[in-house]
Amino acid sequence: MDIAALSTAMSQVNLGQQVSIALTKKVMDTAEVNANALTEMLKTSSAPAPHPTLGKFIDISG
Repeated sequence: MDIAALSTAMSQVNLGQQVSIALTKKVMDTAEVNANALTEMLKTSSAPAPHPTLGKFIDISG
């Protein structure tokens, strides 16, 4: 393999690595934003949790 072909191959590998790293960073940033939004949504939730036994027993004796 000559030097020019080797240089081209190494350049392509380097480009692939840079794209992979950039994409991974973007995905991690998006995941962090989503996690922060979910945390805020859960903090501001105003609906109380339902009682654990509410609705499990029905009195059908007339």
